Amino acid sequence: MNIIIPMAGRGSRLRPHTLTVPKPLVPVGGKPIVHRLVEDIASVLNNKIDEIAFVIGDFGTEVEEELINVAEKLGAKGSIHYQKEPLGTAHAVLCAKEQLIGPTVVAFADTLFKADFKIDPNDDGILWVKQIEDPSAFGVIKMNDKGEIIDFVEKPKAFVSDLAMIGIYYFREGEKLRKELEYLIDNNVIKGGEYQLPDALRRLTESGYKFKPGEVIEWLDCGNKEVTVFTNQRVLEYDKEKGVLFIAPSAKIENSTIIEPCFIGENAVITNSVIGPHVSIGANSNIAISVVKNTIIQHHSSIKNAIIANSMIGAHAHFESVAQDLSMGDYTTVKG
Repeated sequence: MNIIIPMAGRGSRLRPHTLTVPKPLVPVGGKPIVHRLVEDIASVLNNKIDEIAFVIGDFGTEVEEELINVAEKLGAKGSIHYQKEPLGTAHAVLCAKEQLIGPTVVAFADTLFKADFKIDPNDDGILWVKQIEDPSAFGVIKMNDKGEIIDFVEKPKAFVSDLAMIGIYYFREGEKLRKELEYLIDNNVIKGGEYQLPDALRRLTESGYKFKPGEVIEWLDCGNKEVTVFTNQRVLEYDKEKGVLFIAPSAKIENSTIIEPCFIGENAVITNSVIGPHVSIGANSNIAISVVKNTIIQHHSSIKNAIIANSMIGAHAHFESVAQDLSMGDYTTVKG
């Protein structure tokens, strides 16, 4: 089983957090988004993951090494492929065409999910979908009476289905997908200046390839700051349900209260503070005289004299508020 992860996008909606690191490597619950994505995929597979192919832009050798390390931590080989121009989802997948062999999963690296289905290796293909209230802003599937997917409709104006595609696909024969992707490129089948993966999926269904839906319980987006903070909250809750409550042994916690679930990384220092719930603190960060909840703080950052909630703070960041020495009379209100 191979997994192809296109992730060459700039992650502009998550800036400034993606100015120095690609979005899939932003941590939620103490792990990079892409690491958790592959764990989610592995939970529904019946096959061992052999190789994870990352399709990236010019992210630099440090990022490439980290991606290879992510694959190795999951017991797979990692490989790096480049999409030098933003030519669409179909083009991005084809950039890793050597890995379109046998059972293959294609997963776009800006979403996480929870599911209770298992892939049947005899199925031609599975599309991960989520039932939503307003499908008009998403690509949705159209099914026949047998529960087979027969069409893919992007942002339907009239109701077609309430099952939205979340950007993860299984193909029993990766070679067949490669053939259809190459057809799009060779014949310049292009929309809005880009080659679109649903056009290849449609050609597969027209040739007799039978896709089935794999409905997920929860679909977690990491597109902007607000939803990424919420995703951090949800993955910490899922870890808690599995009995995974992580406070690194090397973390130093003095005169402080930790309200689970939280992730506290290696060599973090927390003094005179209340942390949690739903806080992730990266390695070597320092929190002092603060209250922090529902927040992601990356590595080597420091927070002092602060009350922080629903926030994202990057790596090597420093935030210090001003401690107040006050004498306030009755019925006084101070804001700011």
